[in-house]
Amino acid sequence: QVQLVESGGGLVQAGGSLRLSCVASRSIFSISAMGWYRQAPGEQRELVAVITSGKSTTYADSVKGRFTISRDNAENTVYLQMNSLKPEDTAVYYCKAVVLVPPVKYDYWGQGTQVTVSS
Repeated sequence: QVQLVESGGGLVQAGGSLRLSCVASRSIFSISAMGWYRQAPGEQRELVAVITSGKSTTYADSVKGRFTISRDNAENTVYLQMNSLKPEDTAVYYCKAVVLVPPVKYDYWGQGTQVTVSS
């Protein structure tokens, strides 16, 4: 079991920055991957960025060059630095942890944090 708590959302003007944090209830050292997803009203939840235990990263095309995902194993925390924010980045942002216990994969989600970007 992993509990995830996100923070750092808020209201920001276009062009501004925010840093989201996701704190896990246990060590993330052995967690296979952690990621950020977002869901805008009326839309499906979509991948924003993922970081593996080996610190490989993947980004959605829409955020490449603007967002950076990182993990601090010592603090059991994953971050999402968001720069040059656009109104279309407005959404609820969710943290996800993927734990592999072969042959089973477990997904854990946080409760989400709202990000609103005004034009």
